[in-house]
Amino acid sequence: MRPAGLLLLLVALVAGACAGSSNSGDASTISGRSGEEIFATRILGPNPGCITCHSMDPDTTLVGPSIAGIGARAGSRVSGLSAEDYLRQSIINPSAFIVDGFDDGKMPSDLSEVLTGPEIDAVVAYLLTLG
Repeated sequence: MRPAGLLLLLVALVAGACAGSSNSGDASTISGRSGEEIFATRILGPNPGCITCHSMDPDTTLVGPSIAGIGARAGSRVSGLSAEDYLRQSIINPSAFIVDGFDDGKMPSDLSEVLTGPEIDAVVAYLLTLG
C-alpha cells in the first residue's frame, strides 16, 4: 500500500475509534472529539483539514482567510444570519459566502459528508469561541 493510502487508513481508524467514544456535555465535545480537535486535524476524509488552510494568526493567510476572531466577526458577515448560522452554512456550503479577496471553489464542498452533524456542531461551537 502507498504511504498516502496508509495515512488515510490510519486517519479512518482513528476517526472510527473517536466516533465510538461517548462524551456528554455541550456541542463542542458531543461528537467524541472537540471542535478544536476536529479543526486541528490535518486530513478530513479526502480533504486537507481546516488548520491546513485557515491560520489562527490574524496576520497570516494560508489558502483561505484567517479564522482569528471569527467568533466575533461571523454575526456581522451576512445580514440576517447569526454567527452560528453563518459558520454552519460556510462549512456545509462554502460557496454560499465568499470572503473578499478569496476564490470560490478552494474550500471542500463535501464536508457535510465527511463530518457528522455533531462534528459540524462541535466545529461551529469551537469557532464561536474565537472572538
